[in-house]
Amino acid sequence: MNTKINAYNVYQDGTKLIGISDEVTLPDFDALTETLSGPGILGEIDDPLLGHFGAADMDIPFRTMDDQAFKLLAAGNAVDLTFRISTQAIEETDLSTDFMPSRIVIRGKSKGFSGGSLKQGQGTGSSVKVEILYFLYEINGNKRFELDKLNFVYKVNGVDLLEKVRSQC
Repeated sequence: MNTKINAYNVYQDGTKLIGISDEVTLPDFDALTETLSGPGILGEIDDPLLGHFGAADMDIPFRTMDDQAFKLLAAGNAVDLTFRISTQAIEETDLSTDFMPSRIVIRGKSKGFSGGSLKQGQGTGSSVKVEILYFLYEINGNKRFELDKLNFVYKVNGVDLLEKVRSQC
């Protein structure tokens, strides 16, 4: 049974980032929907369009704005970040502690930043906002969620849910 994140590191283009703050909030993915109503339907139904999601962004927090943060902001450069996570677990049979690796990969474009605030003896709470074009969540080597907006790929638990659609278009 997985219980908590034991540790994580963030890598930008393969280089470990130092200075990321303690907490990173992962993006929400909201499916595009169309509201259906009419004869034979009681009220309305929001019908999701499979694989199509609204714009999603993610704030990458920094303790202070530094060279690594401004590299993410460079106009025209793609943002390529990997989060490597060690999840702590309790083995149900003997109650021992074990660890499971996870990985999150995001690719996209910088779309702004928050400068944070200035207070002597503290970090600024600055962050860079990234528009997510590619997102992968992998647990113990198994791809659980993959969304590649520009290459029309949407996979859940390794199943390509848009394979048939791509073959028809």
